Amino acid sequence: MKSEDTPFEGGPMDGRVLPVLVGMTGHPPKTYRIPVPAPDGGPPTVLVYRRVPREGGGRVGFARWKYAYDPTGKKGGRRRWPWSKPDATPSVKPDDAEG
Repeated sequence: MKSEDTPFEGGPMDGRVLPVLVGMTGHPPKTYRIPVPAPDGGPPTVLVYRRVPREGGGRVGFARWKYAYDPTGKKGGRRRWPWSKPDATPSVKPDDAEG
């Protein structure tokens, strides 16, 4: 399997570069989860990083990636179909003047 050196930004991994396995398309996974063991032997804390495009040079049409820290750590990456319900519904109606 191929791997690509991918930089991490933000959080405890800020400034580190790790080799990340890439898929058949040559892209690393959309989310990267790092379990950190608790010092007292409790359940591990999971650091969540999301894949974002890297700025700067590179070949045209060839995306380079980096991982940005996601402090919320929400489960993401599910497919967004046009007929799916949105994640959250607004509590205010559009015609409500109190807004």
